[in-house]
Amino acid sequence: MANALEKLREFTVVVADTGDFSGFHKYRPQDATTNPSLVYQASQLPAYKGLVEDAVHYAKGKSSDPKKQLELAVDKLFVNFGIEILKIIPGRVSTEIDARLSFDTEANIRKAHDIIQLYKDAGVDKERVLVKIASTWEGIQAAKALEQQGIHCNLTLLFSLAQAAACAEAGVTLISPFAGRITDYFKAKQGGKDFIPHEDPGVVSVQKIYNYYKTFGYKTVVMGASFRSKEQVIELAGCDYLTLAPKILDDLAATDGQVVTRKLSPSTAHTEFKHKWVPTQSEFLWALNQDEMAHFKTAEGIRKFAEDLVKLEEVIKKMLE
Repeated sequence: MANALEKLREFTVVVADTGDFSGFHKYRPQDATTNPSLVYQASQLPAYKGLVEDAVHYAKGKSSDPKKQLELAVDKLFVNFGIEILKIIPGRVSTEIDARLSFDTEANIRKAHDIIQLYKDAGVDKERVLVKIASTWEGIQAAKALEQQGIHCNLTLLFSLAQAAACAEAGVTLISPFAGRITDYFKAKQGGKDFIPHEDPGVVSVQKIYNYYKTFGYKTVVMGASFRSKEQVIELAGCDYLTLAPKILDDLAATDGQVVTRKLSPSTAHTEFKHKWVPTQSEFLWALNQDEMAHFKTAEGIRKFAEDLVKLEEVIKKMLE
């Protein structure tokens, strides 16, 4: 009898959301996603000390300027984790751009090229890498340019249809609409009360975006992200991709597969929109401003990723001295 994880794979590509790739042989994910928080956590583990030391050695050999050394070491560390992950998985890894660049289109483009060059230098084809960029207006415009240059992007910290619509029009390879953080927001609003899975606002948001994309035939992959429970995941069976933390993967593997049935499909997709929504910059910003949850969660996510990146920099700074 198949377990829930095995059953889910019949409808959805399963992606591992972690910097600790020690369990990948057990989970057998197609792709993997990382972010500054996950890399910072993994870098503290003894098993990955060599990846950090290699990044520091690389930076020292490339520049004598402390500021430049730090930037190079962080970039190389992110790529080091990606390289090791790609030795295990058959698909692609997502590597995140510095969250502090979220409101600078040109800086995102430059950093993406730096990351891709580091992968190229290590013999990794750019087709196996997704550059993760925050779903700000500036980030989406950077992704549009990068896609035209042949660099594939994963637009992250996405909490609204406005962000999803702009990403689709930009022709990005993949988006990561967050479910769990939306749930957190509305759960706190109602005093901590849990939601019935099919009424969960995080689940409903991902469903709405998926249905919009499929109704209008967009090729951008929808990869649900940020889950709090296996029940949320089960409600999204059929979504193109779902990126799952190790705990969620374990929970699904320990659950009977009979609870999983296909909930999302291009053939049953429907949306209240009669026409494609192509938001201008002002329309995008206004829509985000009017969506209290999406506005708050996008900004909060950028801050948190930046905070963990600074923590990682502090660790590396000591090693560079």
